Amino acid sequence: MTEFTHFNEQGRARMVDISEKDVTTRTATAVSSVQVNQEIYQKITNKEISKGDVLSVAQVAGIMAAKKTPDWIPMCHPLQLKGVDVNFEWKQEGEDTYQLMIDASVKTKGSTGVEMEALTAASATALTVYDMCKAVDKGMVIGPTYLMEKKGGKSGDFYRESKE
Repeated sequence: MTEFTHFNEQGRARMVDISEKDVTTRTATAVSSVQVNQEIYQKITNKEISKGDVLSVAQVAGIMAAKKTPDWIPMCHPLQLKGVDVNFEWKQEGEDTYQLMIDASVKTKGSTGVEMEALTAASATALTVYDMCKAVDKGMVIGPTYLMEKKGGKSGDFYRESKE
């Protein structure tokens, strides 16, 4: 039977010891999305949301979230991130429906991967968009959120087939 790495001999949670793992360059990209109506799409793209420039604020929120991932996810190691980037792309889904695609990429040189940091960045970015636009419409839909790819480390590379 496979040993669970996040449990100690008493069956209780522990942070995994990564001190013997090789230091390598590790990257991860996560994707999320926010489905909005035409009014929100127009207000975001025309910078007419009363709380400010939605995409700029959401981008900063995603970067900040990646840096604070161990504060959100209990078993994550604090990492010295080397880079975080959050990008956006609009897709029209229907006559009055738009999808804001969020792409969050994280890079480090260390002993453990940055998948959780990328997923946290994408999630916080989407949540910030929702927060800034909820006064216009609370019916926005967040997700799906998923890991698109990860590179480096003992487990090797992972590439998800495109969701498009």
